[in-house]
Amino acid sequence: MSAALLLALIPTFFFVSVTPGMCMTLALTLGMTVGIRRTMWMMLGELIGVGLLAVLVVLGVAALIVQYPALFVVLKIAGGGYLFYLGIQLWRSRGKMAIDLNGAPKTTGRRQLASQGFITAVANPKGWAFFIALLPPFIEPSRPLVNQMVILLSVILTLEALSLLVYALGGKSLSKVLQKSGNVRLMNRIAGTLMIAVAGWLVLG
Repeated sequence: MSAALLLALIPTFFFVSVTPGMCMTLALTLGMTVGIRRTMWMMLGELIGVGLLAVLVVLGVAALIVQYPALFVVLKIAGGGYLFYLGIQLWRSRGKMAIDLNGAPKTTGRRQLASQGFITAVANPKGWAFFIALLPPFIEPSRPLVNQMVILLSVILTLEALSLLVYALGGKSLSKVLQKSGNVRLMNRIAGTLMIAVAGWLVLG
């Protein structure tokens, strides 16, 4: 992977990872309810799920790009449009991605926590949409796929783990603040702005 692509990869996936969504909201609520140490079991399962998802998408996308180059453009436009839609939904504090502290999960065992994280990552439509939309621009058919896979997974999983940890650590301290609707709306709007920026980069890049 070229240095230019790597420099674009890190901020792009940072914005995606830190954006409130199903997994981040789960980390936030578990940080509030079961504590940081036990939340890390959920994080482990979620990272395994994200890694599996990324590998499956990269393998499929790489094969499609070689056979159908036009599909690359279609994926970028469709993915950018979907991300723009999610950004608007966040601005309006609507949709599944908007932060909602109601109904915090009450998980107990380590295996149950890990399974919950894995299932949330794999069954999350946002995760599939993001990877399908974001990964194609970072795949270079002229370079070895395995090397690119290692770099992609290293960056994605590191940023995802850091984002999950931030949400979990901030869970208890932010619990009272986030329950105030005005602050929740502000955070959703910041996340929506970042989402729209990523959508613009995909379509115009």
